[in-house]
Amino acid sequence: MTTNRTPLSRAELADLLTGAAHSISSVLTAEYPTPATRSYLHPVLGALSAGPTVVGELTERLEGFLDEPIPDTPAELFTLASYAAALGWLTESLAELTDAVDRICTQAGIPAAPPDAALAPLFPQEDGTAGAGFGFSVLELAAIRAAAETAGLSSSDYVEVLSQSLLAAARITDACMEIASGLAEDAAYVLGEAGGHLRIGEGPDSLPTLVRTLLTRMEAAR
Repeated sequence: MTTNRTPLSRAELADLLTGAAHSISSVLTAEYPTPATRSYLHPVLGALSAGPTVVGELTERLEGFLDEPIPDTPAELFTLASYAAALGWLTESLAELTDAVDRICTQAGIPAAPPDAALAPLFPQEDGTAGAGFGFSVLELAAIRAAAETAGLSSSDYVEVLSQSLLAAARITDACMEIASGLAEDAAYVLGEAGGHLRIGEGPDSLPTLVRTLLTRMEAAR
């Protein structure tokens, strides 16, 4: 069924991008109850549980925006490019997070190989002492041993999977912050400057922030 609609105002387009930025930022503050037996997954479970819901909500909003007639004003096309880039980037980042969590769960569920020799000094020893350079306190070592025992892992294995979990959490955090920041910049541009003078496709500076960022990354990866 074809729906007729008038072009969205610049304020409405900016609100669309700002709302997407807020939704993506909410991924980073989501909480998920973590079983004590899987405490090493606590850093990532919030984003892992909230991410797909946010992607679904953003996709639904995008489909509404694309209702006939298809956006064709410069401001609408600029907004569409920014929004689509953000959604694609978030989806890819969540897929990478899911893969990382799968690897962590696989490693935690099977007997782990000895830690890499270069990393061995970072892991707490089973005799209750800390390797040189790590600096665990007695209380921290006791907490690690207790958490590892509950999870059915050795202390060194627990620290290893927790470290991987923290790294995955840092990566999704960086991605969401960069996406939300880019959307906010594009919303400000649409609201302040994207009148009839917006120049889509006339040089890289006319592209949305996220599109330029993704193009730069593609060039660097070649």
